[in-house]
Amino acid sequence: MISASPKHRIFLAISPIDFRRGINGISSICRQEFLQDPMNGHYFVFRNKRKTDIKILYYDAQGFCLFQKRLSAGRFNAWPKQDCSLVTLTSAQLHVLMDNGDPEEVVTAPPWKLIDS
Repeated sequence: MISASPKHRIFLAISPIDFRRGINGISSICRQEFLQDPMNGHYFVFRNKRKTDIKILYYDAQGFCLFQKRLSAGRFNAWPKQDCSLVTLTSAQLHVLMDNGDPEEVVTAPPWKLIDS
């Protein structure tokens, strides 16, 4: 299981990528297309054209981690359909997406923040 916490930013790519790409190819997409540094500790989530697989790229201060999940049956049908190329998810939404749920239907408590008195 991936241990994404609320402190991590999670970026979900709307368009599919070529899954023959490895760490170097996917990190170049992060840099060139999304103008994000893949070594900043955030998660980057991608899917293939058939919506049967997802890949998650993450840098953990020692090196890159590349996770892949392939569904044994069905597709990731709840993939967001926005006009932009990159969407931000919460850690709860990522876990729901990995269980083939709809991340847009996730309702969580608002983030806690200190109220000045």
